[in-house]
This record gives sequence, C-alpha cells and structure tokens, in this order.
Amino acid sequence: MKKQQSRANLTAGRVSNFTCPPGKSQVFLWDTDTPTLALRVTPTGRKTYVFEARLNGSTIRVNIGTEADWPIGKARTRAQELKMLVDAGTDPRELERQQAADKQAHADSVLEDGRKASLKVGEAWAEYLAARKPHWGERHYREHLLLVKAGGVASNRVASGKTAPGILHQLMASPLRDLNSATVEAWAAREGQTRASAARLAWRCLKAFLGWCSEQAEYAELVPERNPAKSKKARESLGKAGIKQDALLKEQLPVWFDAVRQQQNPVIAAYLQTLLLTGARAGEVLGLKWDDINTKWRGMTIRDKVEGTRIIPLTPFVTQLLATLPKRNEWVFSSAVAAGGTIVIARNPHNDACKVAGIDSLTIHGLRRSFKSLTEWLEIPAGVVAQLMGHKPSATAEKHYTVRPLDLLRVHHERIEAWILEQAGVTFDPKAAPGALRVVAGGL
Repeated sequence: MKKQQSRANLTAGRVSNFTCPPGKSQVFLWDTDTPTLALRVTPTGRKTYVFEARLNGSTIRVNIGTEADWPIGKARTRAQELKMLVDAGTDPRELERQQAADKQAHADSVLEDGRKASLKVGEAWAEYLAARKPHWGERHYREHLLLVKAGGVASNRVASGKTAPGILHQLMASPLRDLNSATVEAWAAREGQTRASAARLAWRCLKAFLGWCSEQAEYAELVPERNPAKSKKARESLGKAGIKQDALLKEQLPVWFDAVRQQQNPVIAAYLQTLLLTGARAGEVLGLKWDDINTKWRGMTIRDKVEGTRIIPLTPFVTQLLATLPKRNEWVFSSAVAAGGTIVIARNPHNDACKVAGIDSLTIHGLRRSFKSLTEWLEIPAGVVAQLMGHKPSATAEKHYTVRPLDLLRVHHERIEAWILEQAGVTFDPKAAPGALRVVAGGL
C-alpha cells in the first residue's frame, strides 16, 4: 500500500512552521501547486526543496536547494523545468553531472592554457632529456646538460674564476611559446661572433629539441609549425665549419710524445697517447671502463656511436699504459676530483703540450685524423682502418662479405703501433710486467 504523502499549498508560513516530528529522520511536505516539488526537513531543522518524478519506471530525486537560498516561486519554477526534462526522457541528474564535468573541463582547460603560456623552455628541455636519455650514450646526455648549465661555479681553470653559463642557458628561462625564429636568430647572431663552432653544435641540438617538441601533444601547439631553428639567417650568422686537416706529421711524432709524457697528470698523458694509438673518438676512449678491458684475449670494448659497440685489439704499448693507471673507480681514465669520476676531454693540456712541442693547431680530434693519416705509410687495408676507427663500411664487400676477427685486426693494429713508436723514437719492452712500463731508449 502506497504511503500517504502530506500535501499543502506551500506558503511562507507553512514553510516556516513545518518541522520534523521526534523519531523521524526526515519528513516531506509536497506542494499542491507543483506536485513534483516538496519541502524536506530534518531533525536539525534544515529545510531543503527537492524534486521527485518517475523516469523509465524508476523514481528519481534531485535536490534543488535550501529554503534560505530558494524562494518558493523560484523553487517551483526550477521544479517545472526539471519536469519538462523528465517528460522529454532526460535524466536531470545525468544532465547535471555532465554540466559539472563540462565546467570542470573548462576550468582545467583554462588552468592548462595558463600553465602552457608560462611553460619555460628549460622545463621542456628537462622533459626532452629524460625522454631521450635511454636512447643516448652517457656522454651525449652530459653534453646536453652542459649546454644549459647555469655557470657561476668557482674554478681555477678560467680567468674569471667562475665557470661560464652553457651556450643555450640564456634561452631556458623564456616561455616555450616565445621561442620563435627571431629569438633563435638573435641568439645565433650573438654567439656566432665569439664561439661559432660551439654555437653550431648547440644550434643542431636546439633544432632536434624543437623537432621533438612538435611531435609531443602537450608541446606541439606551443611551437611554430615550422621549426624555428631552421632559419637561413641563423645558419648564416653561425657560418660554416671549415674542413679541418690538422694531423701529426711523421716527423712530429718524437716531439709530440716527448711533450705529452711531460704532462703532470699521468692519466691525461696516457689518455692522449691512447687516442693517437687507437684512432678512437675522444669520448669513446674517455668512456672506457675497466670491465671493457680484456687482458686475457687482449681486446678492448669501445662504446661506438655508429654500431653500439666494437672490439679492437689491446695493443702492447697501450696495455702497458693502462696498467700504470690508478683504479679509483670503474673508469679507466679516472679523476679523484671530477664529479663524474672521469677526466674531461683534455683540450687545454693537449694544447699546452703542442705549444711545448712547437706544433700549431692540432686538436684532440686531430689525433684521430693522425691515426688514419699515419696508416697510409704502411698501406694498411682501408677496411681494417675503418673497422678499428669505427667508421661505417663504404663498400658492399666490406658490409656483407668481409669479416675480420680480433686476431686478424691485431696483426695490423700492432704493426701500426710499433711503426708509430719507432718513428717517435720510443722503444719499450713489451715483455715487461703490466704496470711496469719502461722506456728502453728514445725520446720519452
């Protein structure tokens, strides 16, 4: 049997006098003027207008609002609006939920737009590095960190006494949406006047970063459709890299070895000699770990930027060099003071050694070029040299048909090392115990 409902024409007096009897959790007084409207009251005296109707065979109830906030006439109007929705087959609760969701989405959108408008280049750069780190080598990752470093760290190695900011640091505080072609061109014009070579490298990194941003949903709308760094004006400001041909002549080997061996830091001295005698890239040698050195099979695993890794022979003189180094940590060319545990690429010490030797304009990479050039005197097969240095094979036969095991590479590599040392006037005892490198004769 359906419970009888209390009904009356809701007036201000009836609303004010309506109370909840003792023992009841709530009671309703239904309006005779608008049958779907009721006044609900609880034992605490809280009075609320509610709407109730049937939809698809079920009873639905919607809170309209408190008696204090809703006059009777306004509550009736709202109840009539809800009744029209129900009659049309619409559930007011679902509509209300959707409206609330839309309102929240709009608020979130406004908040997100504000966040994006203020998003700094440095924030996106940090996300870029985090996303790309699994695909990069450790050194490549660290170089990207150096590009944006703040600088200002005390250092005895620079004239100012403090390290300079990274070459891209000045762009990091700008909003990403403001990083346009004009901004990049102004940066290139400034940096191209003082450090064009470093700026060209940074510019290529910046282009890659902006290309990545354009592929990310959260950043794509903040960067122009055309990569802002792909600017002819910026390219012209930075100029073209010259073709470097710096390399040691055969006649310069004695004075170069002599000057390098006079370095105060034996780790740096060993590093520079290893660069010349292996033809490896500066970062590849710097990244050597003790686990990469296999004295049993006389091999050295190089982390290669082309193939991932390559194994080259551990030649006699290099074996002796490495055996003299301190084993402070996992790195072969370690440092007791550097944050990363390894020495940095020794450009300044090498420049000092070249100055002592009277050799002009020989770069660290020039040592790699020297290795290749010096092998021409021995007529070493080009494929052998390319495999030692980590160059991509340049012919079909090299790519698909020539397989040189480590012992075959060793025949050629030991011949190269012995010839270079002979031209340098360096004679050593290959049978000496590891760690006891002993110069028998020559200019070391």
